[in-house]
Amino acid sequence: MSLRTEGKISFINHEKKYAMIEYEEGNKKKTVRAVIDEKIQKELKEKKLIKKTHHFMVGDVVSFVVKLSDRGDRMMATGVEFLYNNALDVLINKSMLNNKFIGYLKLVDDKYFVKEIDSYLFFPVPFSPWQLVPKELDLNEQVHFALENTERKEKIYASLFNNDYIPEFEQAVKLFKTKAVVNAGVFKISAHGIYLNIVGNKIQSKIDFEEGVKVGDQIDVLISYLGKNKIAVVRV
Repeated sequence: MSLRTEGKISFINHEKKYAMIEYEEGNKKKTVRAVIDEKIQKELKEKKLIKKTHHFMVGDVVSFVVKLSDRGDRMMATGVEFLYNNALDVLINKSMLNNKFIGYLKLVDDKYFVKEIDSYLFFPVPFSPWQLVPKELDLNEQVHFALENTERKEKIYASLFNNDYIPEFEQAVKLFKTKAVVNAGVFKISAHGIYLNIVGNKIQSKIDFEEGVKVGDQIDVLISYLGKNKIAVVRV
């Protein structure tokens, strides 16, 4: 059985699916590269070489085996298994008392992240389809955010406090709050439902299929639910 080593992830490139791990060997600090492909994690779990899969982050303490790469040109970390991340646990515990953090907005591999100001941990920032994405001048600026989905560390993400939305979404919010009837236009019909333009052609939703309804018809609906990523309506 190969000897396992412990180290800490110091850098990650999720797009290219690799990480750099710092560890000590013989009182010397070393760095080794590791592949962090989710498929490999699943294979390791199926073979019972690791207990569970993990979405790796900077600061994760991991165990691994150092061996020569298949090409024989360098040493690689294989069988990487997550052990703990004290910095992440501290932030999660803090979020239960006061879920407000400060970080810097980053763009990495065309995806947005916030880097928490003290721990330097990166958290992905998903955006609503109706949000205005940050401009280049907003990058590397301080932002306030909350941590979401903290019960699943591998799925944790950041939610920014200050967000800008397209005008149509702001109008939809007013319609939802006032419980106003919306005269929605049918733009598509399928076996899955009737698709409606709620505010212009930017805010859309659907209702269950009904006989006799055709594209171009106008249907009165109420917005029953409005979230950052979903809108639901009911016919009135």
